[in-house]
Amino acid sequence: MILLTAEQSKQADALAAARGIAGASLMEKAGAGAAAIAMRAWDKRPVAVLCGPGNNGGDGFVIARHLKEAGWTVRLALLGPRDALKGDAALMAGLYDGEIETFGPAVLEGAGLIIDAIFGVGLARPVEGETRAMIEAANAHPAPVFAVDIPSGVDADSGRILGAAMQAARTVTFFTRKPGHVLFPGRALAGAVDVIDIGIPPDVLTEIAPKTVENQPGVWGPQFRRPNFATHKYARGHAAVVSGGRLKTGAARLAARSALRAGAGLVTMLTPADAAAENAAHLTSVMLREIAGAADVTAALADKRFTAALIGPGAGVSAATAEVVKAILASSAGAVLDADALTSFEAAPERLFSLLRPDDVLTPHVGEFSRLFKEVDGDSSGRLEAARQAAAKAGAVVILKGADTVIAAPDGRAAINANAPADLATAGSGDVLAGIVAGLRAQGMSGFEAACAGVWLHGGCGQAAGPGLIAEDLPDALPIVLKSLLSPPQQAPQPRDHEQ
Repeated sequence: MILLTAEQSKQADALAAARGIAGASLMEKAGAGAAAIAMRAWDKRPVAVLCGPGNNGGDGFVIARHLKEAGWTVRLALLGPRDALKGDAALMAGLYDGEIETFGPAVLEGAGLIIDAIFGVGLARPVEGETRAMIEAANAHPAPVFAVDIPSGVDADSGRILGAAMQAARTVTFFTRKPGHVLFPGRALAGAVDVIDIGIPPDVLTEIAPKTVENQPGVWGPQFRRPNFATHKYARGHAAVVSGGRLKTGAARLAARSALRAGAGLVTMLTPADAAAENAAHLTSVMLREIAGAADVTAALADKRFTAALIGPGAGVSAATAEVVKAILASSAGAVLDADALTSFEAAPERLFSLLRPDDVLTPHVGEFSRLFKEVDGDSSGRLEAARQAAAKAGAVVILKGADTVIAAPDGRAAINANAPADLATAGSGDVLAGIVAGLRAQGMSGFEAACAGVWLHGGCGQAAGPGLIAEDLPDALPIVLKSLLSPPQQAPQPRDHEQ
């Protein structure tokens, strides 16, 4: 699950060296492991190995040597002069007994596989000149590209393209994956990603103390609540969902149903009087309580059995919505703020930030994010860093929604989600997500873990519902996802002694 940045990957190598593990040993294992994957993934064919001037190029020399020894026809081109190589890369180049060709598209002629070992995770400047020309030629070539560490031209920390980038069919990386493997567009350029052990001791992670992970059940599983024989509905938490006015109630109902499906013991819709009949006509398990403004919300949430409250879906952008948000944040209920609840503070976001608590959860899409966090430049910093900065600024958990949703906590932790299908890009999908998170918060999960679990379960619902899904399908897919996640494996009955 751990994702190391480029700098942390460099630190891991240094810590391995401090423990007496030679860099040449790491490079040999990296190249040998990559060559083995290439030989499993593709049948024997002519291969063009493109080597850069650093350690990524050194890995390429090792790959070329192993493929050549296995009987593959290998052509190798090096960016820059051979005598400019240093350290382990120079050593591995010396062990390669084949011809080193001029770096240019001509080396690709007749290739059935292209090994991209030009730049690794350390690239920090735009790709230009002959390297860009080579990348463009490789992308136009019919042979698949096998990238070493990360496709050349992809920023390992943000997944952004630095000028131009390889389109790989497969990528091999070492020790851990990097954020650029799971953030778009890097994720789309990397293809299938293999991670191989090259001998870096796992205990270096204690010293590095990484704070970025891929969002998987292991991140939030220990906090996920399961009922037992002593559980009753109030023990599972009570979520409040604030409805919009007449003819603007559907989004809140989606959220309320999702909160109930996520395991909250009770869900109550706090509804304006003019929308009460509309909501009552559609709701059965979700209860209703009429409200006429922030004072009524304060009165409702004075009941300490309310453990979470959600506002935003269909609420309307207004001063009245902002006042209800303030009422929720003044209560003991954990807050989930979505959509209109966030945009209602566009003119004065600091007013909202001053009221938020570390376990409160904000769920903006890109437009809402840019309105609320005007000083955070996601275009230059990337989505991961933007979400981190926003969480620190708000003092709360931020879910920056998208194809590669990022969940960030104010203490610097962050998770990148990778299980959401594109089918979730449909009206109401975000309302369902907000409701799932509210349901999990109601049960006592902390803000970051509830947000991570909610995003992952939302992605799982998208997979379960499949192509053609609409938002109404998602809450009812939750039991399917939860059953596959939580049900114990079924075992065949064991025969009794006399039956054996």
